[in-house]
Amino acid sequence: MNGLAVLSKAMFQERKDIILSILGGFIAGIAGVALFSASGYMISQTVFAPPLYTLILLTSMVKLLGLLRAASRYGERLYSHQATFSMLSRLRTSFFAKLIPLTPGILNKNRSGDLLARIVGDVESLQNYFLRVAYPPIMVVMVFLATVLFTSAISFWIAVLFILGMLVTAFVVPGIVLLGQRKINGRVREQRALLSTEVTEVLYGFRDLKVYGQLAQREGQLQQASAVLAAEQQRAAGHLLRGQSMHALVTFLISWGVLALGAYLIMDGALAGVFLAMLIMASLTVFEEAAAMATLPAYKEDSEHAAKRLTETVQSTEVLSPQRGGVLPVDHAISIELSGVTFQYEGEWRPALRDISLHISPGSKTAIVGASGSGKSTIIELLLKLRAPTAGDIRLSGLSVNELDETSIWQAANVVLQQSHFFRGTIRDNLLLDGEEHSDDQLSEVLTKVQLPDKSLTDMVYEKGENLSDGEKQRLALARAMLRKGRLWLLDEPTSSLDYVTEQHVLKQLYAQAAKDTLILICHRLAGLEEMDRIVVIDQGKVVETGSYWELMEQKGYFYEMKNIERQMIGEVAHI
Repeated sequence: MNGLAVLSKAMFQERKDIILSILGGFIAGIAGVALFSASGYMISQTVFAPPLYTLILLTSMVKLLGLLRAASRYGERLYSHQATFSMLSRLRTSFFAKLIPLTPGILNKNRSGDLLARIVGDVESLQNYFLRVAYPPIMVVMVFLATVLFTSAISFWIAVLFILGMLVTAFVVPGIVLLGQRKINGRVREQRALLSTEVTEVLYGFRDLKVYGQLAQREGQLQQASAVLAAEQQRAAGHLLRGQSMHALVTFLISWGVLALGAYLIMDGALAGVFLAMLIMASLTVFEEAAAMATLPAYKEDSEHAAKRLTETVQSTEVLSPQRGGVLPVDHAISIELSGVTFQYEGEWRPALRDISLHISPGSKTAIVGASGSGKSTIIELLLKLRAPTAGDIRLSGLSVNELDETSIWQAANVVLQQSHFFRGTIRDNLLLDGEEHSDDQLSEVLTKVQLPDKSLTDMVYEKGENLSDGEKQRLALARAMLRKGRLWLLDEPTSSLDYVTEQHVLKQLYAQAAKDTLILICHRLAGLEEMDRIVVIDQGKVVETGSYWELMEQKGYFYEMKNIERQMIGEVAHI
């Protein structure tokens, strides 16, 4: 996304509606000028008692012009707004599509409330780019030129006065507004994003804030942010009103100028008196088309700032390798090869992973263990192509992840992350996220496998699973994964909140279903790892040990020490 270039591209895609709206606006503008000019001319003619057919002709012309103006104005509004809404739809889709490959890294750099403000508020602001920025100058040029050509056939000097007025309204007034607008450039949008961020955090942390007695303080901060936003909006609105007032002043000055100059030309014999009312009415009408020029700088600054924020969002975050369209086969177990993989988070002083080289055979069961923060979860994110390695290569079934469409990786993987999201709805809704058809009997069976037989498929789940315990969330996430047909299992602490008995029952069912699949289990608990084909021990981003459970116990190294510490802790708890 390159600033306003994406807007120009979106406008080009809606060129048919834009051309029709421009045509409708031009006809409406010319019909308006002709309508009021004909009215002024008819009023002047009545002084000379013209023939009846002349009045009938002029009256009919006024009525026809009125109908033409109304119809063309309706068409202009219809097609211009249709083009605008279509462009907004394209921009939202395009922006959201660019955000998807950037997760989860973008969530580490932008607060969720600010992202929401950009997705909703900034994209919404871009609707003014066509209606308030690109469209008015076209109308001013077309309608003014036609009016000036018509006026010059009657009076050259009146046409010159129109041109001077056009220059003032098209350049001088917007320039004055722009000077004031630059002083508050972007502050309204930034303050709105700040308020959105604060509101989001208060809503998410309402319970903790209330328990710790900090709710009143955060409410005060919200009120202060709201007051600052209101003040900035009022200031911005004042600039718009100032521009509109200046335009109205210029319009009346030009009309008085036409009256004075016309009277002089009539006295000099250079202009027929019957045309004076017509020219005055034309001047009042034609400058209505230039009214939008007074507020153009404000909307232009707002649109440019919104486009800049959107551009910064998708360009300042880690970008993954481009998709090559490769598809990961899902009809057999997947092999995994990590060759010299290093990964470092932006802004961190040390890598999260350092020169990791692993080969995981298809159909094998591998456990990755280590202290918190050692880089275990980062491996899962790299395998899912949620992040790109800083160095090294990752291959799935012999194919580099850089050559694979990440969608095919996600379809081939049954994933349980540390934090699983649950949507507001029923248990059934949260189990059927993959879009596949499953009968109620199948859903009930998988709930039994994960030790949730007492849960009904119609039980409600609140937003983010607020009415579920951590153990229920993990078991529901496992049930969701067990309904999938992928041959690669990526499990990150899937049973950390379960008691040992429940954990063993759940893992037994899980291992039975994944008997012929490739499985990677990240865990802190070391109980039950005897069933793993291989255990990989990571410390500070490096592989320090690898082997089967018994091999590592015989080596009496890092894993052996971890196991002894766990036994001591379990023994102390049992003694208590």
